[in-house]
Amino acid sequence: MCAAPLRRRRLVQALGLAALPGAGMTGAAPARRARVTIRLSHVVARQTPKGLALEHFRERVQALSQGEIEVLIYPNSLLYGDEDEMQALQLGAVDMLAPSLSKFGPIGFPEFELFDLPFMFDAAEQVHRTMQGAVGQELLGLLARQRLLGLGYLDNGFKHMSANRPLLGPEDFVGLRVRIQSSRVIAHQMRALGAKPVVLSFGETRRALAAGVVDGTENPVSNFWTQRMHEAQTDLSLTSHGYLGYAIVVHQQFWQYLEPADRALVEQALAESLAWGNAIAQRENDEALAALRASGATRIHALDAVQRQRLRHATRGVHDTLAARIGVDWLRRMRGAAASAA
Repeated sequence: MCAAPLRRRRLVQALGLAALPGAGMTGAAPARRARVTIRLSHVVARQTPKGLALEHFRERVQALSQGEIEVLIYPNSLLYGDEDEMQALQLGAVDMLAPSLSKFGPIGFPEFELFDLPFMFDAAEQVHRTMQGAVGQELLGLLARQRLLGLGYLDNGFKHMSANRPLLGPEDFVGLRVRIQSSRVIAHQMRALGAKPVVLSFGETRRALAAGVVDGTENPVSNFWTQRMHEAQTDLSLTSHGYLGYAIVVHQQFWQYLEPADRALVEQALAESLAWGNAIAQRENDEALAALRASGATRIHALDAVQRQRLRHATRGVHDTLAARIGVDWLRRMRGAAASAA
């Protein structure tokens, strides 16, 4: 049986079993169990900035709780993929996720699409200060509308474009079928460049590239390398056109199920791990780029300032087109936060 039907079956089972810890309980919380297990699912490989940061989190929880809290991590779409991980969290089939920020727009939080806007940020420091400031924290607070709790942000880095030809100007994108994650903003971005966006789950991307279902994609270099996309793409263009980050999120019901002391411990471990993960994200991308160069499998193209400005100009209208959906005031505030951190 293929992975997608298996995951759908798990979700149906979760519905029938009321899988959220404490689901259906009333009155006082249950007595403290000898061991608490946190099920954490994500879609990328372990040897990526996100994968490594979550492993660090698992280790810190283990140490701080002296083994009383266990974090079970299911990486690389082993448990749930792009198309169903948010539903799995809402059903209680998993306890914690680290979805890309793009995942929140389709489930009713278009404000998070601000992070998908092309050329919104020029440096990681701008992103980090925006996330840690009022705009970033208010965005996490919005998740309470669906009884979700955002615990923090995690960095991956800037995305680059790949295909079987160099992508150095808008004319190079015309006619290409480009894999994207489900994001209205990224779809508009690709159309602005003359490409056709094709929504596919991350776990299916490498196979789709190899089979010719799509012609190209966008990713940080660490994802490109660990998913072996270089085996199916002859060219990687270092466009740095967009940012890819994640939010650590749990369901409020699960969070309330934990005792206050356990919540504090998890928050401490997570704060340490997010700081550690954000610090090593650029290193992991740099090491992946070095490995890619050494492999000789893919031609790597560094854009000059003029080429990058042409791409910026071609996608400038995406901001204005989506301002009404995202919120004009949110867009203004995000631009101001990014500018003040420059």
